[in-house]
Amino acid sequence: MSIKVINQKDISRVIMNEPKTYNSLSFKNLNNLIKVFKKLDNDKKVKVIILEGAGKGFSAGHNLKEVKSLKKKQKYQKLFNLCSKLMIQLVEGKKPVIAKVHGAAYAAGCQLVASCDLAYSTKDALFATPGVNIGLFCSTPMVAVSRKIGRKPMMKMLLTGEPIKANFAKEIGLINDCFTKSKLNFEVLKIAKKIASKSNLTIKIGKQTFYKQLEMPLRKSYSYTSKMMTLNMMAMDAKEGISAFLEKRKPVWKNK
Repeated sequence: MSIKVINQKDISRVIMNEPKTYNSLSFKNLNNLIKVFKKLDNDKKVKVIILEGAGKGFSAGHNLKEVKSLKKKQKYQKLFNLCSKLMIQLVEGKKPVIAKVHGAAYAAGCQLVASCDLAYSTKDALFATPGVNIGLFCSTPMVAVSRKIGRKPMMKMLLTGEPIKANFAKEIGLINDCFTKSKLNFEVLKIAKKIASKSNLTIKIGKQTFYKQLEMPLRKSYSYTSKMMTLNMMAMDAKEGISAFLEKRKPVWKNK
């Protein structure tokens, strides 16, 4: 299987398992990832998803051998639409997704990191939008990456095609943090467990609200988030959480 899923209690690890192609985002792998994420999204036992790559690195982006073989305009369009579908699934899905990155995350692989809610990497990880080097500007990858970092560092990455190191990726907000190889797994699991301990209904409402309000003008976003806060307040978990806080005890989530 090109995609491997390992379930650990309420955390699911999704592993891109095609080291030969550096976990490229081919038609096959994109379709498989979309299927896996949709399935996990509907699995009530799963609270947090970790996305990682097998072998030497995270993902090198599109499979250039496959891209070269497509030749027709409709086939190129189909590939880029499918890739966009995966990125939208990550953002619009109900579960928080954490990218766990080692090695290189290039082009659509970098887009994948930016599309996840959180991202952590090894200290020697590299991130790039190198399309300009092969005459193919990283136009779709920049949608996700430019929504996570500022314009100047984004344009430098796009115009030069040069990779950036993990510590700089952290500085500009592409990733949350970077760790030594031996510590990465422990740190990612620690944050995943912390998120999994919250009410997953609250997390679902919050994730959806966060991304939607980002696209709205200020007044509209306040109006929308006030409605969502009210909706959240009507849930049993909000009432339980407030009671638990006032009674100085741990909340017992019903996820309702």
